[in-house]
Amino acid sequence: MDKVVSSAADAVSDIPDGATLAVGGFGLCGIPSVLIQALHDKGVIDLEVASNNCGVDDWGLGILLADKRIRRMISSYVGENKEFARQYLSGELEVELTPQGTLAERLRAGGAGIPAFFTITGSGTQIADGGLPWRAVCRGRLGCRRLTEEAGPDLRGRRGRA
Repeated sequence: MDKVVSSAADAVSDIPDGATLAVGGFGLCGIPSVLIQALHDKGVIDLEVASNNCGVDDWGLGILLADKRIRRMISSYVGENKEFARQYLSGELEVELTPQGTLAERLRAGGAGIPAFFTITGSGTQIADGGLPWRAVCRGRLGCRRLTEEAGPDLRGRRGRA
């Protein structure tokens, strides 16, 4: 099988709308910037991307994010992209935060055909007990809500509304 192609456009030509992509790099180092630009030029939408982060506002995966081409991100770090934060807080972008080591192992295991693995990360935390400590509340602000059973049964927002 010949894996050599003549251009970045040829390399991404078979990637359809709705594809799930694993995108390499760490921060802005080692990212496939030419391929990301080729995906942008191709116009693919509704992407699910597993990557350490989502670039910055005008570089890396941030180029795809700015045009709302990414539907879901699986990342270990999300701190330097203002558009990422805006889309997440407004409900436009689905985000799965995953510890860096767990993200790397998920990618390795998936590539090796291993369907599942166990990690102790998160054990004994609110997440392990069935909840997340943060959730969006009215007008896009963040508020702390205790979602574990021992914190009380009322998970509703202000004024008793869900």
